[in-house]
Amino acid sequence: MKSLSTFLLTLAVALGGCSRLKSESQARLSTSEQQSIAGPIEAQKTGNYSLDQTEKAVSVEAAVDRKIIRDANLTIEVVSTIEAQQRVTSIAETLGGFVVTSEARQRQDSEPAKRTLDIKLVIRVPSGQFNSALEQIEKLATNLTERNVTGQDVTEEFIDLDARLKTQKALEVQFLDIMKQAKKVDDALEVQSQIADVRTEIEKLEGRRRFLESKSSLSTITVSIHTPTPIVVTASGFTYTIREALSDSIDVATGIVLFFIRFAIVVTPVFVLLILPGALIALYFRRRVRRIRLARALEANPISD
Repeated sequence: MKSLSTFLLTLAVALGGCSRLKSESQARLSTSEQQSIAGPIEAQKTGNYSLDQTEKAVSVEAAVDRKIIRDANLTIEVVSTIEAQQRVTSIAETLGGFVVTSEARQRQDSEPAKRTLDIKLVIRVPSGQFNSALEQIEKLATNLTERNVTGQDVTEEFIDLDARLKTQKALEVQFLDIMKQAKKVDDALEVQSQIADVRTEIEKLEGRRRFLESKSSLSTITVSIHTPTPIVVTASGFTYTIREALSDSIDVATGIVLFFIRFAIVVTPVFVLLILPGALIALYFRRRVRRIRLARALEANPISD
């Protein structure tokens, strides 16, 4: 009965239950039991600091070292995309970063000489080298067509995660202490279930904290590398119009000739395999019918000597 009362009191204190339930539970506990439950809580303190004081210390420390997620998107035009790709990779590695992804796509053009590669790189560099990396990459461009830099301050979320982690870990220690004191199987199973829930929450919080730590310590830069798009100059005037008209007429005449050539090529097998045999069979039956008619006419009107 005492162990069950101990479990109820600790659960109410850990989860921030109502004060009425807390006072009623404490009235049923002996001094030794209260000390055994309070022991794990005291063990979670550093020196004489309480949990609130610890959170304040974390807040002050985090205010100095802010967690900011920085991202940038650059679109640059260069003379050689392959060379620029190598330079961007070298910049990232020199600054302590690395290339995340590298994609290349050939630009479609009717002239093979103008089929260049468009390259897209995603690199990550330490946050302290973010501005330096941007400056060096921008110097590679003959023309900077797009520049987009964003920053997201996640310091507050980071502080909140630290505080919640400390609370959950302290709660886990309390449940483990209760687990040792449990004398009934049902009480032990209930405490074990609570420990599993707390451990799941701790893993979620730690995963989110690692993600924010990674994103804030390493900034992401997406670089799209292109060659300059050729400018097409359109001419005008009477001479140009005449040339265009002649060119169009030649194209039309060529199209007509090609149409008849293609038509003849397509129709020839049809004529040879279907029309010609059909015509020969029809001619054969026509002659046969005429012979039969002629024979009957001769039988009806025999020629006399």
